[in-house]
Amino acid sequence: MTDYVLVHGAWGGGWAYDRLARELTTHGHRVLVAQLTGLGTRAAELNPAITLTTHIDDVTAQIADAGFDRFVLCGHSWGGMVITGVATRLGGRIDAICYIDAFLPADGQSLWDITGQWEHDYYIEAQKDAPGLVLPFPPSRGKPGYGRHPLLTLTEPVHFTGEEAKIPRHVYVYATGYNPTPFTRFRNQVIGQGNWELHEVGGGHDVMADEPERLLQIVLGLSTPAR
Repeated sequence: MTDYVLVHGAWGGGWAYDRLARELTTHGHRVLVAQLTGLGTRAAELNPAITLTTHIDDVTAQIADAGFDRFVLCGHSWGGMVITGVATRLGGRIDAICYIDAFLPADGQSLWDITGQWEHDYYIEAQKDAPGLVLPFPPSRGKPGYGRHPLLTLTEPVHFTGEEAKIPRHVYVYATGYNPTPFTRFRNQVIGQGNWELHEVGGGHDVMADEPERLLQIVLGLSTPAR
């Protein structure tokens, strides 16, 4: 049995992992789908003071509450920022970290640092009527489950501690059907690095919905032998 921790992307909620979580459980694993302050099931808590640290704190606290010792950590899209932050605290307990078409920051980088002018203009424009709270991108705006996202989670950097270097397996899942995509640079970054495994999947950015069977296969491949 392996314990899995799943972190969703910006503007959304843990519901994005409903199918994957259910299937992992069916295979006998335990799954924690992180519930982040101000998002998804916790949308009522949304406020402009929420930072990236707030969400990293959420995940680490929920891991403790779940009683997970060692685990596999997965994050989708902006969730790559959160799982990187969790890794800087709990890396010695993480058997594998998996970035699902996700942002992959270096030490000292925020999401703002690894996105371009178009995104920067959008983040500023889309929060002017509710300062500090950014509207979803238009394809998701107004859809059930999507809401505003705290701006400070996009501007706060992660800082490495050395703990993240203790993770033995690093996996990047790249969606080839998402175009234009900001994630090609991260795919290219991990190619040829001996401590990274790259998986390219078809479909768009919502890998959980577009390529559920392939994603399940990849994530199940990160399970650890029974102890």
